[in-house]
Amino acid sequence: MTFFFRTMVPANGGIKWGMGSIRVLLADDHAIVRSGFRRMIEQFDGMEVIGEAENGPQVFENLQRVPVDLLLIDVTMPDFDPIDAIRHIRVAFPALKILVVSAYDDDFYVKGLLNAGVNGYHMKDQPLNDLRIAIERVMAGERWISHSLISKLVDNPAVASTLPPLTDRQRTLLRYLIQGQDNKSIADTLGLSVKTVENHLTRLYRQIDVQSRLEAVNFAMRNPQVLGTSGHNAAHVPSNDDNLIHKNVTILVVDDNARYRKQLLRMIGKANPRATIYEAESIEETMQIVQKIKLQLALVDVVLGDEDGISIVHRIKTLHPNSRVVLISAYPDREFHRQGLESGAVAFLDKQNLDLPTLRNVIDDVCGKYAPVE
Repeated sequence: MTFFFRTMVPANGGIKWGMGSIRVLLADDHAIVRSGFRRMIEQFDGMEVIGEAENGPQVFENLQRVPVDLLLIDVTMPDFDPIDAIRHIRVAFPALKILVVSAYDDDFYVKGLLNAGVNGYHMKDQPLNDLRIAIERVMAGERWISHSLISKLVDNPAVASTLPPLTDRQRTLLRYLIQGQDNKSIADTLGLSVKTVENHLTRLYRQIDVQSRLEAVNFAMRNPQVLGTSGHNAAHVPSNDDNLIHKNVTILVVDDNARYRKQLLRMIGKANPRATIYEAESIEETMQIVQKIKLQLALVDVVLGDEDGISIVHRIKTLHPNSRVVLISAYPDREFHRQGLESGAVAFLDKQNLDLPTLRNVIDDVCGKYAPVE
């Protein structure tokens, strides 16, 4: 049977489909995300949502219960093994179109799902209109991949070198934009005037070739490398002032105290000038970063304002199984220590004892301090 596909832009801005209604199953463990997808799909003429699922078993129950043309799915759901489950679905429902909508852009993960049989892979941080195009392309029989993934999938190592270098101030501003702070909030936090912040933002936009706050945030989400600080810069030492040969290592510092973070970044830079260091002050910001980088070591404060830093450990280990997480705290409570180690942390350190020699030992344990130049 030939499936006829045709699109046009009707007066209401939706998409019209030919020859029957497209039946869509929404699968995401967050109800608010499913609700957003449903509202978008309801704007399309000729498309209808016939079911929703929030975990693996519900996906299979819905697929077996009613005919489905398009499965719109975030594969990171409870009781759902992404690769094996997609392979099973592809065998059981060969005509089904599968569009993954995810926040994860790890190239190994994406390639595995494409090889397992999904028809498209779309990033959640892309504009809503891009998702509409993705659905259109997938239903037309084409394969869709978000443009932010293309360079990673073709293994283009030159991409990173084309990113513009940012100053410490510009990286800080970019982080505040990602957090959703307005100019006044940024000015109050940095102790600057609003006009000065506006001038800094203008230079930042020019540096990364964007026109607005939204474009700047999207740029940072697509290119998290720009948020990283080199160990040399963090320690304020020149690149040729390194008497020892170190390995490259990617480190994340998670602490809600900006002054302490800067202090820790300086010590890390002295311990390993070749490190690339990222910083975060909340669980949300942490997850935005770890989904985008290849993390090797994380130093996480147990108390992040009103949030529980220990809860981050398992999430980090899920995304980066080979990484090491060290919990730090100004309150070396025994219960914190027990919970932290049970969650997957390799150590629990008192901030008062976290000096330069200790940091060197921690970093040495991850990558080794001495190495031949590659």
